[in-house]
Amino acid sequence: MKRILLFTVAILFVTLIKSQTATEIIKKSDDKMQGESNYSEMTMQVIRPTWTRSVSFKSCSKGRDYSMTLITAPAKDKGQTFLKRQNDMWSWNPSINRLIKMPASMMSQGWMGSDYSNDDILKESSIVVDFNHKIIGSEVFNGKDCYKIELLPKANAAVVWGKIEKWISKNSYIQMKSMYYDEENELIKTDIAFDIKMMGGREIPTRFEIIPADKPNQKTVVTITKSVFDMPVNESFFSQQNMKNGESIKFPVK
Repeated sequence: MKRILLFTVAILFVTLIKSQTATEIIKKSDDKMQGESNYSEMTMQVIRPTWTRSVSFKSCSKGRDYSMTLITAPAKDKGQTFLKRQNDMWSWNPSINRLIKMPASMMSQGWMGSDYSNDDILKESSIVVDFNHKIIGSEVFNGKDCYKIELLPKANAAVVWGKIEKWISKNSYIQMKSMYYDEENELIKTDIAFDIKMMGGREIPTRFEIIPADKPNQKTVVTITKSVFDMPVNESFFSQQNMKNGESIKFPVK
């Protein structure tokens, strides 16, 4: 009887440690790309069977509560800005001089006509806070030995996805691959990381391909050209008044 009890306790202990480890891995991988604050310059190519469109933008965030994204090209979209302050989100279009508050229902929609969602850009949901985590395997992906982790949304979390699976490298906590599912467990898109380099003092992927599951002839490719982490930025930077400055926004980096 004593042996059975000890065995049961050991199994429960291992299960608990495994669960904690999955959450720790997710947090480390998330912190690696986010930091306490982050500034990035990126170019996004929206690739379709008959055309390709390129969008360049700058983005600054502080934790998960504050984010500002400015479109710098093409000319017709230049100056358009997106802002998140805690649970509120807005877009500013200088060509029509209009500020629009974005409802939660828009978070799953494509950002700027891409395969990225508004949630991806504005970082509304948190993979650390809003999901439960479980290690479901170990695989080599693109030459990296990875944990395979399943993320299921918590009961009251306002999230876009019904399930996420992530392949995270064991030695560097890089999110090498992510697969996103809807509430019916249908695969919606796959996000794959490439071109791992030192940038901003960290080893991070500098190119991502987002491939929709039901449209194999299209994808979105995002390339990071500059990234700075943990720079000082005041919450007052993330204001409606500042977002309306468009091209004149002074981001908190040199």
